[in-house]
Amino acid sequence: MDNGNNYEVKDISLASQGLLNIELAEMRMGALLKVRERFAREKPFKGLTIGLALHVTKETAVLVRTLVAGGAKIAITGCNPLSTQDDVAAALAKEGEKSGSISVYAYKGETKEDYYRYLNAVISAKPHITIDDGCDLVTEIHTKHPELIKEILGGCEETTTGIIRLHAMERDGALKYPMIAVNDNKTKHLLDNYYGTGQSTIDGILRATNTLFAGKSVVVCGYGDCGKGVSMRAKGMGANVIITEVEPFRALQATLDGYRVMQLEDASKIGDIFITVTGDKNVIDAPHIRAMKDGAILANSGHFDAEINVKFLESESKGKKRRMRQSLDEYTIGGKRIYLCGEGRLVNLAAAEGHPSEVMSTSFCGQALACEFLVKNKCKLKAEVVRLPEEVDKDIALLQLAAMGVKCDTLSEEQKKYLGSWEEGT
Repeated sequence: MDNGNNYEVKDISLASQGLLNIELAEMRMGALLKVRERFAREKPFKGLTIGLALHVTKETAVLVRTLVAGGAKIAITGCNPLSTQDDVAAALAKEGEKSGSISVYAYKGETKEDYYRYLNAVISAKPHITIDDGCDLVTEIHTKHPELIKEILGGCEETTTGIIRLHAMERDGALKYPMIAVNDNKTKHLLDNYYGTGQSTIDGILRATNTLFAGKSVVVCGYGDCGKGVSMRAKGMGANVIITEVEPFRALQATLDGYRVMQLEDASKIGDIFITVTGDKNVIDAPHIRAMKDGAILANSGHFDAEINVKFLESESKGKKRRMRQSLDEYTIGGKRIYLCGEGRLVNLAAAEGHPSEVMSTSFCGQALACEFLVKNKCKLKAEVVRLPEEVDKDIALLQLAAMGVKCDTLSEEQKKYLGSWEEGT
């Protein structure tokens, strides 16, 4: 491990490769670069520290540079022990040494102890704004550092699982500062979750296994935005997609979208590849695993490693576990071989590189503009889960369209008047 005044990373010598990867990401993130240009002029975060617990990827580095351009000091760590790209962490550490504006604590394969030590390193920077992916940073502040809350303007949450946890905190009266649900932006959950998770999940499974999807029975557990994206990509590769759901309307949607819908108890007997995208615990549990075919592949693309009962795999295999290749473990249970991708953690980041840069551009526009919204509305927002105004979402979409060279129509005055009135009918 390499250490400096502003960093703890695996290998600082990887910085040059990290810089190249960040450059490649920036080329595909034109919308966020437009936000950066404005931030560089206006300096909305001058004098503020922003603490981040996000996947430390090349795309996240572009967000970090954007916030620094706006005048912020940054302290960042990972939000998942297996999602850090070590070359990017090294590049951020080097940039922080030069500018004094970035501190980074992250490496791929973090122990649980280091994971929480790094969260607390970010907290020790005394952030005025927090950016979270999964709510661990927010939870750590609320439970162990409540004295810092009075100086925090608010925070932003990136993912569905984190929003679920924040709403639980709000219901329990535990949430003590405003949190913007960036995941609720249409330019986040309808792009990042749908297109990003769809492609990157398949990418992660392919890198871990190099299996053929065509002709396989692929069981997707959950038909939310992420599940819809994964199902679409698997179907496009020739898989026979089966959906399992607990929410009746989503099960109906999946049926009308042309997928087979059944209970996991039945699907577990016929599936070849199983993908969880629910945000819940033990979705794939002991009885399901026992019923699976020899050679079944398990992967999780929900935020935490709780969706697949990995503890059961470990205990039931009775030491018959092998690391077959990077990001793929084999468990022998009852004479059958079960393969787990990425240790049951986010397969798109544990075994691949996460979402494509183009998708993260709109997501991180949302994060950057949410931080600006917190600054502009400090002292006005309550300690609750907040949605950004629709106009912000529309502006992000326009920035992305411009970056893609696409123009959309606008309403005429006559059309605006018609849509805004009730007198003119049939």
